Amino acid sequence: MVDIKTIQHMTRNEADMAFKKRVQTIFEWVNPTDDSMILDIPCGRGFYLNMFRYVSNCTIIGAELEWAVIKKAQANIGHLNVPLHNANIYQLPYADNTFDAVILSEILEHIDDDVAGLKEAHRVLKPGGIVAITVPNANYPFWWDPINKTLETLFNTHIQHGVFAGIWANHVRLYTRTELRNSAEAAGFNVEEERAFTHHSFPFIHNLVYGIGMLLLEAGALPANMAQAANRLTFDENKGSLFNPINIGLKIFNYFDRHNRINEPPERTTVNLALKGRKPHV
Repeated sequence: MVDIKTIQHMTRNEADMAFKKRVQTIFEWVNPTDDSMILDIPCGRGFYLNMFRYVSNCTIIGAELEWAVIKKAQANIGHLNVPLHNANIYQLPYADNTFDAVILSEILEHIDDDVAGLKEAHRVLKPGGIVAITVPNANYPFWWDPINKTLETLFNTHIQHGVFAGIWANHVRLYTRTELRNSAEAAGFNVEEERAFTHHSFPFIHNLVYGIGMLLLEAGALPANMAQAANRLTFDENKGSLFNPINIGLKIFNYFDRHNRINEPPERTTVNLALKGRKPHV
């Protein structure tokens, strides 16, 4: 099992407090032993793949629908020789009963038929295998995305695309606890654990991190020392100097995060919901 200090080290450059909790949850639910086979879909830019390779010699495969994103993952982690596959979640190119675990982090909210996607994950899992799911919570905190929360409350609408999209960015839906559980069970999974996390948040943090920060980082618009401190892939290299504005920002964001728990009470607003499902042996 990956210890919490290692997880904290791997997320030390992280400005998205909810992502830090997602990483912790996934590593607590998916134990990467050297003989395990793990699928991460969508693998995105390769952040989870990088972390799994950092802590283990497991066989981990990244799958992603968008070719442009695969190219970014290749640029980020190509030196690790992790397989990257162009794949559709509705038609995964893997045999039945292949994987010990499938990671579905921030994907179900993007697809029209989440149960169909979950059934494919179920198919490629070995009996007894684990699916680790995270999705955005429909009951999210006001300060995480004040723009959409205000639009939803007053006008029953939201922004799905662009800089101001916030938690709704390119999403078909957000989830309630019941909706996520029902989808997992409809796909054939036994639900073993559910979580909700990240209640306290710096105002407009989603817009700051993804609407502005990520764009600047990927465009190469940040000075080298700032880019290094903001990079999810190079957590060994940031020395933590407070002469670096990024590290000051991280201190502030972590201050707001200090009271957050890995599993908040059901009635509390949170950024994410998470579910651990298991494929039955029979």
